[in-house]
This record gives sequence, structure tokens and C-alpha cells, in this order.
Amino acid sequence: MSRVGKLPIAIPSGVTVAVTPENVVTVKGPKGELVKAMHKDITIAVEDAQVVVTRPNDAKQNRALHGLTRALINNMIIGVNQGFSKTLELIGVGYRAQLQGKKLVMNLGYSHPVEIEAVDGIEFKLDGTTKVIVQGIDKEKVGAVAADIRSWRKPEPYKGKGIKYSDEVIRRKEGKTGKK
Repeated sequence: MSRVGKLPIAIPSGVTVAVTPENVVTVKGPKGELVKAMHKDITIAVEDAQVVVTRPNDAKQNRALHGLTRALINNMIIGVNQGFSKTLELIGVGYRAQLQGKKLVMNLGYSHPVEIEAVDGIEFKLDGTTKVIVQGIDKEKVGAVAADIRSWRKPEPYKGKGIKYSDEVIRRKEGKTGKK
């Protein structure tokens, strides 16, 4: 049995979970509402302040979908209750970020500033000029937007310049050695 899939998900107060017969899960909470269609083979039941996910049999696909479905619903509940955030750090001479309305504008050593529009449900915050915080209720969107920002200048292993996640560790390489 899936270790993740068999765990029931506790529904905190202030959060409501509704499941349609077509397996469309709607989660409403203090921060907003998320709707996601789940696979039809997995059974999702809301029983006394808990969500229970079960699978019909031990077929390989059903075993894989069991834990996935439970994790997705858990992330939806956490998202509408607390929200998610990713912090990115800009490292390099002249690398900086600023907000213009809802748009994030970054100087990353290119001949032009990089402008990133905020997607629906995503909010940018700055901590100084070199820390960008991406916030939202949908974990998937937060991660995708953060990865998009990081892709503009991935950290390089020699000086560590680029955009990195705050908890990311960059393996540093030794540079060329001089003539002896």
C-alpha cells in the first residue's frame, strides 16, 4: 500500500473540500479557491473533517496515482490555508530587481532589462534589491514562475553568479591553475 496515499488528510477549520462525481476537487479557504480534476479511477471521499483517497486495485497505474492524488489534494488544502512561497537570490555585480506595479523588472547583465508579468494568483515581493519572493496559493504555479525567473540566469559553478533559490547549494569548481 502507498505510504503517502493511505494517510488521511485533515481539513483545517475555515477550509471546505467538495468532490463532484466526475472527481473534480474544489477546495475553498481564507486565501482563495482551487479547483482540480483528478483521475477517474481514484476514489476521493470527504468523511468527518478528513479526506480519504483510495484506489480500486493494485494495478501499476493506480498505485502511482494513489499517492499523487493524495499529495495534490494536500497541497491544495495547504495552499488555500497558508499559501506557498519561493525565495530567489540574485548574485552578481549589478544584478538587481524592482517592482513596477505587478511586473518584476530585473537587471541581469543583458543589454536590456528582463520583465516578467505576474500570472493570475501569483504575487511578487522584494526583500532588498537582490531577493525576490514569489507567493501564491497554487504550489505548481509558484514553482513554475520561480523556475522561469531562475532560467534567465542559472547560477554558474565558478563564481556563483546568477539567480538561485535561497535554499539551493551551488557546487563550486576550482578555476584554471596558472603556469608553473
